Amino acid sequence: MRFQVPQFIDIEDKVFGPFSFRQFVYIAGGIGIGFVLFRILPRFFAILAVIPVAIFSAALAFNFYKPTGQSFIVLLESFFKYSFGARLYIWKRKEPEAPTAKSYLPQSYRRLEMPTLGKSKLKDMTWTLDARKESGGE
Repeated sequence: MRFQVPQFIDIEDKVFGPFSFRQFVYIAGGIGIGFVLFRILPRFFAILAVIPVAIFSAALAFNFYKPTGQSFIVLLESFFKYSFGARLYIWKRKEPEAPTAKSYLPQSYRRLEMPTLGKSKLKDMTWTLDARKESGGE
């Protein structure tokens, strides 16, 4: 039995004409706030207040600005979490370690690990093959 595998699952469905439900809600919210501002404020001040609201709702709906590849709403959420969230900075003082014989060795030698002999022939053979690949042999 064959099943059709869904593709393009990261693309939202268009519900209201060319807009998805999320885009429609952002645009409708911006229009609603603009209408309320026109009813409450004098015309000149209403126009000055509606322009930023329109730009903000369009930025939410259409995602023109994606500096890190994330949508504008995710950036906005991260901004508010950082601005109003609690921050806890902890600093623990560490005493300097006493020098040991190993600390006098160069850094490249400290990272070297010597292989130990395995208990089976298979492990020894795999280690030999891995060593050849890393050294550029066969």
